[in-house]
Amino acid sequence: MVSRVRVWLNRTYAENVFFMDQLRRNPSDRAVEIHATHGDPDSPVLAAADTAGLEPEGLSPAAYVEYALTQCERRGIDVFVPRLHQSAIVAHRAEFEAAGTALLAPPPEAVAVFEDKVVAYQAVESIGVPVPPWWRVRDADELLTAVEELERLGHRACFKPAAGAGGVGFREITREPFSLSQLKGFPSPHVPLDLVLESLRRAEEPVDWLVMPRLEQPEVSVDCLTGPDNRLRLAIGRTKHGRRRGFTLHERWLEPARRIAEGFGLHHLSNIQFRMLGDRPVLMDVNTRPAGGLHQLALCGVNVPWAAVRLALGDDPGEIGPPFLGQDYTVVSAPRPLLPVTVPRQRADSPTVTGTLDALPAQATPVEPRAAATGALQ
Repeated sequence: MVSRVRVWLNRTYAENVFFMDQLRRNPSDRAVEIHATHGDPDSPVLAAADTAGLEPEGLSPAAYVEYALTQCERRGIDVFVPRLHQSAIVAHRAEFEAAGTALLAPPPEAVAVFEDKVVAYQAVESIGVPVPPWWRVRDADELLTAVEELERLGHRACFKPAAGAGGVGFREITREPFSLSQLKGFPSPHVPLDLVLESLRRAEEPVDWLVMPRLEQPEVSVDCLTGPDNRLRLAIGRTKHGRRRGFTLHERWLEPARRIAEGFGLHHLSNIQFRMLGDRPVLMDVNTRPAGGLHQLALCGVNVPWAAVRLALGDDPGEIGPPFLGQDYTVVSAPRPLLPVTVPRQRADSPTVTGTLDALPAQATPVEPRAAATGALQ
């Protein structure tokens, strides 16, 4: 009898409830149990898991690695999908393997390249992948120089943190003065240049921003599955143009993504994003983790989360091509259950040795079996 697979996702995005659903509905019909931890007791991933735990707050990366090793040993984790403190965790891969846990994440050298967007752009440019013009900015004078040069080239300037995930901190720069028009409707990413410069001159510490031209649509996110032999097993592009989403296998997107994934050893799941600069695609970002929208590839007839778990366990799925490309679609929100409100929020005086719900004070109601989590729906 084939044993069940125990998978742990730590402090991940809410959208990964669908990643978890796909693991359970795997085409191998193998039993999968999912453990999830998070710092927010109202994260839907906790309710979607078979067992759930609150993570301790304020741990250093090194302390978090110790916490993670304890979780893997105590819970018999077969595959760990780390998001929080990924770089620190993958540096201790041998210790996790000794505990019987495979890490579904790239090696530390690959993670290090893509933690800093400036280092990443320099690296991918060296292998012939086009990137937009960029400036690293730390103060007001450097920002003004970068903006003026971009405007001279006919571009609109934007900036984002040199290190960070998603769209956090992304802003577009405008020369228009702040006015009442910017207080109408929904909040906008546009910020007047004079206000940004003034804020930088008053700041007590330097910033670390990447300034670049505003790139145009479509945006194409290529989801990649790469083996430990640096050979790509799967690459499918997800296109975004306004609300419309779709899929592509066009080589103008897949070829540079393949070059990055294989060239830098982005083992297991990665997501490589492109946008347009004029009439050519350029790299926007590289994520060394599963994308939140990875589950959407199910519309192409593939279960990528399960293929990745198989690969992590040494069961190579081989090259995977979608049997078809799904029709265009859009994304809408839907309700998901949460754990019962009897689960207390973490307190400063709560035990933080394991950070799990069953380590909370005796008056707390721990939620372990998935039946307890889903019971809140009834």
